Amino acid sequence: MIFQIEAIRFHVLPMRTRFPFKYGIASLTALPHLFVSVELQKDGKAMHGMASEGLAPKWFTKDPHSSIEQDLAEMLSVIQNAARIGRHAAAKPVGFFEWWKALYDEQSLWAAHQQHPALLANLGTSLIERAVLDALCRGSATTLHRLLQADDLGIDLGAMRSELTEVPVAAALAETPLQSVEVRHTVGLADPLTVDDLLTGEEVTDGLPHTLEESIRAYGLRWFKIKLGGNPEADRDRLCRIAKLLEVECRAGWSCTLDGNEQYTDMRAFCEFYTGLKEVPELAALLANVAVIEQPVHRSHALDASVAEALRGFEGPGIIIDESDGVLTDLPQALALGYCGTSHKNCKGIVKSLANSALLRKRAAAGIHSVITGEDLASVGPVAMVKDIAMAAALGISHVERNGHHYFKGLSMFSEKIQDQTLQHHSDLYQRSEQGFATLAIRDGRVSLWSVNDAPFGHAFLPDMAEFEPLNDWIKRGGMSFL
Repeated sequence: MIFQIEAIRFHVLPMRTRFPFKYGIASLTALPHLFVSVELQKDGKAMHGMASEGLAPKWFTKDPHSSIEQDLAEMLSVIQNAARIGRHAAAKPVGFFEWWKALYDEQSLWAAHQQHPALLANLGTSLIERAVLDALCRGSATTLHRLLQADDLGIDLGAMRSELTEVPVAAALAETPLQSVEVRHTVGLADPLTVDDLLTGEEVTDGLPHTLEESIRAYGLRWFKIKLGGNPEADRDRLCRIAKLLEVECRAGWSCTLDGNEQYTDMRAFCEFYTGLKEVPELAALLANVAVIEQPVHRSHALDASVAEALRGFEGPGIIIDESDGVLTDLPQALALGYCGTSHKNCKGIVKSLANSALLRKRAAAGIHSVITGEDLASVGPVAMVKDIAMAAALGISHVERNGHHYFKGLSMFSEKIQDQTLQHHSDLYQRSEQGFATLAIRDGRVSLWSVNDAPFGHAFLPDMAEFEPLNDWIKRGGMSFL
């Protein structure tokens, strides 16, 4: 599939949370949501595509010493650099995989020279990659799953990992995209569990559930992602409270993942903490329902050789990497140390996740416990979240962390026009709230994806960029100070 890139444009929409989302060292209350729109030429035909991402502070770097403004400027720098590379690599007609490889390789070299973390560098690569894939899907009148399965993009998994030589892209995908997925509800470090946890003035009055208890009752939740803070005593006490609540509210059964948030000093210390939890009777049911543990150790030590010894003697669920999955070589290195898999987030890259999924499926076929989870970064529709869940459905990930609808007030930050378009085109995925704004429709703990799978790359329409502010204008008027 040969194309040229004619233009790449950026627009922004500031967003504020319903209540703070505390993850690791950050507590999110506001962020800019960035839209990337591309115009391609293919066989003389113009094609348009889009991607977007909420620029969440600290997740890509976990640097406690930088300011939020510095983090945001760094994120925008890597995104704009990826756009420069991506446009130059497709200034003349080029095939998709050749173009992607040039973008990935040059962005990685530039980021290393600038001392940007690989995870951050891939944010830029993934946004441009997603927008181009969206344009190719729309221009070819096909869906993401069909485009990937047909291998018209020329993606060579063996060129990324020798163990995947002659493995087709279809091997990374579900035979058909999932028509619904379980919502794995995030229990943030500061999230109230019951109304008794709320202080005066903290109540949210937008009609959406706030506490964990309210969310379970409103959505019929059965899957949970429980964040850990790194303080053993505090984590143990909070886990006991959560366990008691889940046992009462989820009598039909439930499952969870534990997210270490890179909060533990080393793998041995985390394994000792987890082993100690087994001695707490109140946690027996919770520990029996833990499906996997996510990235407990900071990325600076998560792939150290010493991890292998700690994991070799660990008696518990599998442990996966998340933030440590920055480059193509990270997952194979993690698997060699004893991790059992990784996460998929669109912000970490589509093509990279295809290589990860193919490798993990190959290991699973050989009888080796292998896991790929679906994760979130407080993403909201009608573009970012929908694209993310479309890719998860294509990969066959049956339960997916979703928290954008929980920490943000549905799609209320968008115009009535965009909300109405979303409700019209995605009536299974979104519904109108009691207060009138569009919000995610979670029924019996699941979201329906038939409209997502029928759309080119998740979202059925392209929002009008005239509704948002051009990025450069937003920066010049001091927009970054709104944080």
